[in-house]
Amino acid sequence: MNIRNANPMVLTDFYKTIHHLAYTPGLEYLVSYWTPRMSRYEYTDKAVVFGMQAFIKEYLIEYFNENFFKKEKSKIVSEYKRLIGSTMTAQAADTEHIEKLHDLGYLPIKIKAVAEGTRVNIKTPVYEISNTVKGYGWLVNYLETFISVNIWHTINSATVAYAYREVVNRFFDKTVSENAVERIDFSEGKTIKSACSEKLPAIRSAACGDFSMRGMTSIESAEKSSAAHLLSFTGTATISAILWLEEFYNCDCTKETVGKGVPSTEHSVMSSYGRDGEYECYRHLIEDVFTTGPLSMVSDTYDYWNVVTSVIPSLKESIMKRDGKIIIRGDSGDPVEIICGTVLNTDDGEKYTPEQLGTVRCLWNEFGGYINDKGYKVLDKHIGVIYGDAITYERACRIYELLDKMGFAASNVTLGIGSYTYQYVTRDSLGQALKATNSIVNGEERRIFKDPVTDKVKGANFKKSQKGMCCVYREGDDVLYKDELTISEVREMKNNLLLEVFCDGRLLIDESLADIRNRLHNNDF
Repeated sequence: MNIRNANPMVLTDFYKTIHHLAYTPGLEYLVSYWTPRMSRYEYTDKAVVFGMQAFIKEYLIEYFNENFFKKEKSKIVSEYKRLIGSTMTAQAADTEHIEKLHDLGYLPIKIKAVAEGTRVNIKTPVYEISNTVKGYGWLVNYLETFISVNIWHTINSATVAYAYREVVNRFFDKTVSENAVERIDFSEGKTIKSACSEKLPAIRSAACGDFSMRGMTSIESAEKSSAAHLLSFTGTATISAILWLEEFYNCDCTKETVGKGVPSTEHSVMSSYGRDGEYECYRHLIEDVFTTGPLSMVSDTYDYWNVVTSVIPSLKESIMKRDGKIIIRGDSGDPVEIICGTVLNTDDGEKYTPEQLGTVRCLWNEFGGYINDKGYKVLDKHIGVIYGDAITYERACRIYELLDKMGFAASNVTLGIGSYTYQYVTRDSLGQALKATNSIVNGEERRIFKDPVTDKVKGANFKKSQKGMCCVYREGDDVLYKDELTISEVREMKNNLLLEVFCDGRLLIDESLADIRNRLHNNDF
């Protein structure tokens, strides 16, 4: 058996295999809710919903059909008994329930979801899962692990990316302009009326790129996480994330901006010329190879500050003639200090070292730029700065804050967000879990819940579940919920944001990447 085509009924935790025997006798229907129950991110108290549509298409429909319903029942049963019977108990290897599911021919499951791209308050349920055929209540939470491993990370990454975007928006609103500007011509010592060539939303969406692929746990995790990043930005180094979004979110990179990369060098390229050939490396790449368009050049292979203050300035004439931007990339040291320097005020006439000035001011002193109509300096369009090593949310904030205080627009720097941000997390970063809250037993509706008296960590009480049926609703900028409702009460509610997206093996809502981006960013992407 190819493990990549395993029976989906074994893609769960061991203990789930006996729960069909353990539920209260007479269980007919079960309702559970997936909820981000807490935030360990100090900078946000909301979660961005993302990933269910892809999971439904890829796994609940395609994977289940190909690896369960379309396979011979005898093979499904024999392999299940062999695996579970040999590794757990004979009782756990019972297959009657699995055989009945196979005979049914589809997943008798209904999923209601808050629309993807919606930001919900912590503790608000985002998915409702229930069975549609009497007697299959056991299946609802049997799928929990299969669902969890596929969607918690996309929600986390979408949430974190949006938090970065909020920072970008805040400082771009203050320091970046798309209106006419006064450009300073350093060579002639005069100002010339000029205008920005890009619209603000496009500049913002390019402010942060995803550099995390090599640090992720698998190709699949890299694709999904980067796709979540691309809800808020357009830059990524993960090529296959674009394919993933095209496959599951109705977009086409030939007709719209799904994600973009920038031609960039790495240390193996720069060091291949040898230390004595560093100038020739930059000259050759700028003048002979990449004569147009953007080019990002990693610049700390040897002496970063020598590159910034000597090598690059010696090629100024060639750089200024190019139709495109040369982007200087630091890759070691403290990113805040490398970009912004260590001295805030340099207008006192003192002579400062490159390290004290930082990259942005060094390049400004050499290449100049313009003052936008908000009074902030913008580097000449032929030169730029990118930094993608050791960037965190806190450092991103600090970089933008210092640029602001130094009088430079936030658009002077592009930040690369890596695996420390997108991989150094867990399901518990947002406390995500599926919990049963309502049931029908022998025809009687029963509210069920968990409320551990020992759940006192930092007074959070985050493991307490909802009770009964839930309605999710919007109140101003908040997305909240009401629980302890009955099935009939929820049916009567007109404002419930939980909408049917999957039922009995069929996808009911099929949105595009553009739909989700516009919802998340209020049509300003």
